Order: sequence, then structure tokens, then C-alpha cells
Amino acid sequence: MKKNVFPFTAIVGQERIKKALILNAINPSIGGVLIRGDRGTGKTTAVRALADLLPEIEVVENCAFNCDENSYMEFELFKANDNLESDEILLVKKPMKVVELPLGATEDRVVGSLDIEKALHEGIKALEPGILAQANRNILYIDEINLLDDNLVDVLLDAAAYGVNIIEREGISISHPSEFILVGTMNQEEGELRGQLSDRIGLKIDVVAISEIEERILIMKRREEFEKDPILFIKKFEKDQRSLQKKIVEAKKILTKVEIDDTLLEIIATITVELGSEGHRSDISILKTAKTIAAFKGHFKVNKHDLEQAISLVLGEDKFLLQRIEKIKSNIEKREESLKNEIIGDEVKDTLEESLQEELKKIKERLNQDKLS
Repeated sequence: MKKNVFPFTAIVGQERIKKALILNAINPSIGGVLIRGDRGTGKTTAVRALADLLPEIEVVENCAFNCDENSYMEFELFKANDNLESDEILLVKKPMKVVELPLGATEDRVVGSLDIEKALHEGIKALEPGILAQANRNILYIDEINLLDDNLVDVLLDAAAYGVNIIEREGISISHPSEFILVGTMNQEEGELRGQLSDRIGLKIDVVAISEIEERILIMKRREEFEKDPILFIKKFEKDQRSLQKKIVEAKKILTKVEIDDTLLEIIATITVELGSEGHRSDISILKTAKTIAAFKGHFKVNKHDLEQAISLVLGEDKFLLQRIEKIKSNIEKREESLKNEIIGDEVKDTLEESLQEELKKIKERLNQDKLS
């Protein structure tokens, strides 16, 4: 029996959280979402609702790694089911799910474990898949991610960087795909997130409780309505859910075709330098996010508004952001206009020079004719 989940489109407010989650659903390479804020602000509700909103994924039947046909063959995962490479592959549809990584989890529970004695005699059948296997092609959710043990942070960094989880015991190594949408939540009063992991997460959202009285009333009403009759409440938002799901699916299709011009690229590079961003990850995250926003809106070229949203989601809200972007854009336009005027000036100069040479040539020809006559 399917558990009733509060509809994503019924969530009141928290637009930045919802936008960040949607963009990662369209383009997981953005790197996930870090949500910073107090408890009780709808973070977990939004994450669970996203998984319920997204379309089902096609997986190989009985594959513990939610693998598609390609990874099933590439990683030789058929051996985990005691199958042969030549055996028929059956594909089934499965809903996406939220896989939680608890703070107290052991490394074996996260990475997976291997019975060495069985492995020596039976091979991959001795593998016990871990949380990273379950998370493949799903949403990996870590509450209080800033309190995660350092050894688990290292494991996550490796899996996030390469999309592969490797289990090594006593010289035996087994690998499987582990690509997931990472969503972490934290309260900054309980400690900061380790720098290496923070750098890997593309979008960082600060959230506070909604202060608008009308919205708070609507939250109470919708929650009460959902708890009273979840089936009827879900049906009420069914059309909105389908519409949003369709937009996500269409955005995925056109994402690779979205382009961005050099002026906007220069704005990205300039603003990250001005704000003191280390390395190049922020630039790349902004670029990917801007293209994904454009795809979600259904157009094939990133515009200034897409870029503004992307910078805000990656670098955080800044009341001077629009002014910064406008100033950088204005400087670029002035520089290009100046270069254009220089080019025009050189062209005019060359034209005058050519005209003068032509006139001198004609004068010489007339003088020669006069001499001959």
C-alpha cells in the first residue's frame, strides 16, 4: 500500500527550497541542495514531496542498485543475482524514493559490506548493498548533515565526485553506480558544514519560518485538510502535480540544447571574483543552474533573469545583487562600444587613406598625360 505524501504543489511558500529541489531533479549534476534553517519550516516535507512528484524510473528487475540496463552490464551487476551475461534482462518501473542517511550509521551500513569468506568462494553474491546502493538514481537525504562523521563525509565526497561506490575488503574490490540527488539540512547554530562537502553541494538555501499571517493560516488549513482526507486532498492537486511533472520532463529533454552568450559568462566570472569565491566550482554551479532555469522556463538561451536567479541560489541572497550585475553588464557594454568605435575609427582612417592614394594616383596619371602632350 502506497503511503500518502503531501503534494509538492500544495506546499505554501518556501519558493527558494522548491526551486532548488526542482532544478536538481532536472539536472542532478548541479550537485544537490543544502538547506540551512530552523526545524519545522517544511524542509523534510518538501524533499519527500519531490520524490513523489517525479516520474518513475526504469530499472532492471531485482537489481539492488536501481540500475538501468547500461550500468547493469557495465558493472557486471547481473552477478549479484547469480545471473549470466546472456540471461534475459527484464525492465520494470519504480517510483523514486527518499533514502535517509542517519547520523549514527556505520561506514559498512553506508558503503555496503562484503563477506570475505563467501566472496573468495562465491564472488559478488557475498555483497550486502548499503545506503549508497539504495540511493542510486534516488534522493539521498541527510538531516543535520553538519554533524555527520568525517569518515562518512569522505565516503560521500568520493561517491558524489565519481558517481561510483567502491567496496574494498582484504584485497577484494566491488563497485556499483551511486548517482543521487543530495539534499542536506542543517541548523548553523549546531556547527558548520565541513568545507570540502559544502563545496560539492551546488545550491545553498537559507530558510526561515513564514511570517505572513495569511500564509501561516493557509498552511494550517491545508495540513488539517490533508490529515482529514489525504486521498481527496491529493486529488485536489493532481492537475497541478501533473503539470509540474511535465515541465520537469520537458526541461530534461531540452537541457543539453540551452546556450549562454559570452557576456553572461563574463558576468559570472566577474561576480564570483568580486565576491571572493575560491576555485571555479561556484562559476560552474552558476552556469549549470542558469541553463537549468532556462530549460525549466522552456527557452533555449539563458537570459539575464535566469542568471540573476542562478547567482542568488548558488552564492546566496544579496540585496545588492541586481546592482552588481547591472554594473558589470554596463562596464562590458561600454568596453565593447569603445572597441567598436576604435574599429570604426580605424576603418574610416583606412578608407580615407585609400581615397587619398587613389586621388594621388589620378593626379600623377594626369601629369604624365600632360607631359606626353
